[in-house]
Amino acid sequence: MENIIKKFKISKGDHFDLKDHATDYTAGYKKEDAEAILADLIEKISALQTELYAENKHALLIIFQAMDAAGKDSAIAHTMSGLNPQGCQVYSFKQPSAEDLDHDFLWRHYKALPERGRIGIHNRSHYENVLVCKVHPQIVIDQRIPGIDTLSQITDDFWDERYNSIRNFETHLTGNGTTIVKFFLNVSKDEQKARFLKRIDKTDKHWKFSSADIAERQYWNDYMAAYKTAINQTATNQAPWYVIPADNKWFTRIAISTIVLQVLEDMKLKYPVLDKTEKDKLTEAAKILKSE
Repeated sequence: MENIIKKFKISKGDHFDLKDHATDYTAGYKKEDAEAILADLIEKISALQTELYAENKHALLIIFQAMDAAGKDSAIAHTMSGLNPQGCQVYSFKQPSAEDLDHDFLWRHYKALPERGRIGIHNRSHYENVLVCKVHPQIVIDQRIPGIDTLSQITDDFWDERYNSIRNFETHLTGNGTTIVKFFLNVSKDEQKARFLKRIDKTDKHWKFSSADIAERQYWNDYMAAYKTAINQTATNQAPWYVIPADNKWFTRIAISTIVLQVLEDMKLKYPVLDKTEKDKLTEAAKILKSE
């Protein structure tokens, strides 16, 4: 467990490079053992989620970012399968609505934050504003920001301010009881191609494929540069990134579950302890019930 966390965790920027992270790494695990390992991890996570919900002091925000076909949806479905829906909420962010565009870029993400006692899962996140927006800066023009009317006005200072806003946003959240875990599912370009072809070949996968996916694939290098910069700019001890190998989905799920379990354990969660008055009430309630 410790090896996985240390190998994938990025808590300080400036020296991170995707080239140093293999997309097919499996840490010595075997595919035939994956189902049993994952089941054990999910059971332990489920037990800790109950404590998180009962204590009602902390929240956990899990962010998933990745290129198309990296396996975000299936990773969420498998690794979070043991969670109680009452204490979990999942948001999948699409293109901003007209209402979203009438506010700052963090507004719709702030609205989707988990309450105390809950786990929030964001499938894509506020990071799209320094990823897809950086690859396609015309999107920034559409956000109607004062002073940003042409592409030439989107300078390095503009992006630095966005990274700073994200760091401040996450610092504020962690200082108020929300633990943040950010996953980048690191899939190779070859594996993405293979998964796209499977989607085309299988009728029941057609709904997951769009011709726009192929168009975005042409910007692969631009996206890798954007991810590298974003992770370097926003990796902190309070809100670290985890760069997860995503070529083998079975291992991706083990790695994510291992990290989520450790994060929950590090919270030192405890069930609420009743004071003497409340305990006396429980004793009295038991007497009444037994006497019926």
